This record gives sequence, C-alpha cells and structure tokens, in this order.
Amino acid sequence: MIRILMLEDEEPAAKRLQKLLKETGEETEVLAVLDSIAAARKWLQQNPPPDLMLVDIHLADGNSLQLFKEMSIPSPLIFTTAYDEYALQAFKLNSIDYLLKPVKKEELYQALDKFKRQKSKEQPALNITKLLEAMQQPAADRYRDRFVIRYGEHIKTIETKDAAYFYTEARANFMVTADGKRFVIDFNLDQLEQMLNPKLFFRINRQFIVALQAIDEMTAWTKARVLIKLKPPSKHETIVSTERSPEFKKWLAGE
Repeated sequence: MIRILMLEDEEPAAKRLQKLLKETGEETEVLAVLDSIAAARKWLQQNPPPDLMLVDIHLADGNSLQLFKEMSIPSPLIFTTAYDEYALQAFKLNSIDYLLKPVKKEELYQALDKFKRQKSKEQPALNITKLLEAMQQPAADRYRDRFVIRYGEHIKTIETKDAAYFYTEARANFMVTADGKRFVIDFNLDQLEQMLNPKLFFRINRQFIVALQAIDEMTAWTKARVLIKLKPPSKHETIVSTERSPEFKKWLAGE
C-alpha cells in the first residue's frame, strides 16, 4: 500500500488524480488532499511522513516549493504542474518526477512504477535553489513555445506565436490560430495563464485569453468595460470584464 499525501488546490484536478490512482491498479491510499501551504505544514507537523507526495506547484496561498524550504520532508515527490518540460529540467536533475497537467493515467502509472523501483534506494536531497531558479527563468525559456494538437487520428504542433486566442465553450477548451483555424486543446484557461507569456497574452474574462496581435479594434463599453473586436473574428462577444479592465489597460501600455 502506497500512502499518498496530495497537495492540490483545484478540486477537479484533485478528484481526477484520485480517480486515476484507482485506475492504475496500484494499491494506494490518499491520506489527505490539502489546498494550501499552511494546511500542508500543519498536517506534516502532526502526522508521520507519507510514503509519497503528489504536489502541485501553485497552491491557494503561494508556491509549494516554499514549504520545502521551511521543512525537511523525507517523502519522495511527484510534482503535478502546468509548467512545460522546458522549464522543468532542474526537476530531472534532482531525480524528481513530474506530471504535466492534465495528468494522463499512463504517465501516473509510470511515475508510481518509478517510485516503487527507487523506493529501496537513497532518495536525493531536494535542491530547492535549483528548482526555484527553474521557475524564475527568463520568459523566453519559461513559457510554452508550442502546443501538441490532436484531431482525429492526426497529431500536429502549433507554435504559440501563431495563436490568436483561447476560449472555453460547453466545458471544452479551444485555440484559434491567426489564420482562423480552431483546435481543441487539453488545457483549461487557468492552466494556460501559467503557460503563456503575460506580455503577449491577457485573460480578458472567464471565457477568453487573447493575444495582443489578435486585437483589431477596441470600444469603451458600459461599467468601465472594453469591447474587443478580434482577428480572426469570434462568434462570441468578447468584452473585458469590469474587474480586469484596469489591468488590461496597463497591459496594453506594456506596464
């Protein structure tokens, strides 16, 4: 039995991980699902170390790496994150496994298998300094360069610079490219916000993330909002929400 502590602040992601753990066929027990550094700190102080920890990078109250700076935690770690593989080479250097969201059952199974094979070996010390350096790399290295798109039996890559906007509709997530093509993608808007360079992309509301290059026209709207006309056009009305409008105007100015 593998006793697992899960640090994850997104309830759907936590439920999905627990479901996938059962589907792997491994004997696992999730001891707790914690959504913050504070909750994790308290749990670890009051309980024996788990056999394994599944750890999201971003928790409700900050970066989970802070926890490992504060405490000596002997448990092996598998990170689950929306950061792409280029920003995570330091994780590999420390023999720490990671799963890119959305986590796939096959990858989780392989990570658990790796954990079991390494269980009898001495675990390397967690090099927090190196991990934090990876998280703070220049934007050119840290943000996603391309997306792998699957449609039917076909697979293709699309450069991030060719994306005009991303949006969600009927619980599905889409990318629209500058030439007007639409593709289903595996990431939700919260995950995409972590992957995209904030100098080039902005989340205008709960439904849309737009590229600066895709903005064709802007019109002042009611309640301090901004109506945007996109290129290529969107069938949905694209309005910057009242809450996002001040930040949007700063973003336009390059602040």
